Amino acid sequence: MRSALLIVLLPMLCSGCAVVAVADAAISVTATAVKVGATVVETTVDVAAAGVKAVVGNEDEKKKK
Repeated sequence: MRSALLIVLLPMLCSGCAVVAVADAAISVTATAVKVGATVVETTVDVAAAGVKAVVGNEDEKKKK
């Protein structure tokens, strides 16, 4: 009786583990996508800021010339 109950419950426990593993993988993929997106935005802002500085220039540099 006890072994029959174990045989019935064991697949349910394993399928639960599979659900958790799939959910964990989905969360990892989403977190990685968000991290990459944030890095791209940060790089874009840095490049834009450098472009603005190059166009506008520095007042001290203009006075030296």
